[in-house]
Amino acid sequence: MDPLEPAYPTAVMLLIAAAAVAVLLVLIVLVRLHAFLALVLVSLLTGLAAGIPVADVPAVMLQFFGSTLGGVALLVALGVMLGRILELTGGAQVLADTLVGRFGEKRAPFALGVAALIFGFPIFFDAGLVVFLPIILTVARRFGGSLLYYALPAAGAFAAMHAIVPPHPGPVAAGDAIGADLGLVLLLGVPVALVSWYVGVYLFSRYVGARIEVSTADLIFGEERDSAGRTAAQGAEAGSGSAGGVATRRQAPSFGVVLGLLLLPMVLISFNTVLDTLLTAGTIEQSTPVDLLMVLGNTPVALLITLLAAMALLGSRVGSRSELQGVVDDALAPICSIILITGAGGMFGGVLRTSGIGSSLTSSLSDVGIPLLLQAFLIATALRVAQGSATVALTTTAGLIATQAEGAGAVQLAALVFAIAGGSTVLSHVNDSGFWLVSRFFGMDERTTLRTWTVMETTLGLMMFGCAALLWVAG
Repeated sequence: MDPLEPAYPTAVMLLIAAAAVAVLLVLIVLVRLHAFLALVLVSLLTGLAAGIPVADVPAVMLQFFGSTLGGVALLVALGVMLGRILELTGGAQVLADTLVGRFGEKRAPFALGVAALIFGFPIFFDAGLVVFLPIILTVARRFGGSLLYYALPAAGAFAAMHAIVPPHPGPVAAGDAIGADLGLVLLLGVPVALVSWYVGVYLFSRYVGARIEVSTADLIFGEERDSAGRTAAQGAEAGSGSAGGVATRRQAPSFGVVLGLLLLPMVLISFNTVLDTLLTAGTIEQSTPVDLLMVLGNTPVALLITLLAAMALLGSRVGSRSELQGVVDDALAPICSIILITGAGGMFGGVLRTSGIGSSLTSSLSDVGIPLLLQAFLIATALRVAQGSATVALTTTAGLIATQAEGAGAVQLAALVFAIAGGSTVLSHVNDSGFWLVSRFFGMDERTTLRTWTVMETTLGLMMFGCAALLWVAG
């Protein structure tokens, strides 16, 4: 359904939008209602309150829920299966060990961050941090100094990739909502993530690590031993892993194999983006070979090819074919909630857009001279602070500004995704699950976590917005 004319004056429509966000916050934070249920309920109530015809409200909800899932579920599922295989076969450990060895002892924090950036391409923030936890703590104990030197570069790298780079659900859903080319979002997102991480995370970690001491003395994760008496790092080096009862001590893959698997989708997707640009410019003509390369470079197809390559090259390290099947099947279970919440966030944004609230909000911001890129950042920031979820902030903001984004160029649409990602990253605090994950894993109290993690997330988000602004001007 196309956006309707606002049923009420702009002030009333904005009041409905503010009330909807407030109710959503109360339901999630105070009532502790599951975010998926809260988003569905608030979408229904908002549609009714904003003047969408009663008979059309369910259809609008289903339309945007389905369209969001159509652009998100396949990419997220393929990405998480790839990440799980790399995790279980020891790929993450090999990646970190090789980079630390090549960068040297003094640059161990930088090496951990680079490893997390690479491994963070297919794996989500929470899972990546859990996988890297024994590596981070082992390196911190080995070289000494504040844990922040080693923990923040790795954790911040996962946060940057999760916010900006497909196949992570937030940027995929946001790009899909505003009509951005996901291949271009990926190709531009990688350098944006690198620059934002280096300035907003790595340099900040050097500063804060010298001023705030976080000891590893009371943390047990890095030296925890399994039944064979091995540390977590030794177990990973031996290629040990478990999922659904699967365990293997086969030799871990080489650094080249792991790196090649992570770079493969980048190469394939570049085919699609480069060829599409050349076709648009008239440099080349449509042909069967060109069409074939573009199909191979389609983002879901590229991820599927990479996953199949990982299964062929690394599957024997997991176990038998049935055990490999169990691993990829088990990998899908934890993302069910993520996918549903993402779809519901798209639904909420779609209801707001259809009701005319989105156009009222964006037009009111435009009336006071706020550019679209800054609108995107500020709206995402407000939603992030209010309800904590970066994914909800991404998807909802994208739905709100989708109408305003019509007519923007391909690079500018990608820049909008990065601006939204920046707003959805800043000011992580006590209503964000990532805040508590970092706090508890690294043994920090709430005050220390606010002084370190919250500030770092804010500098990271501001750098994302800065990169987006440069791309917007260039595009």
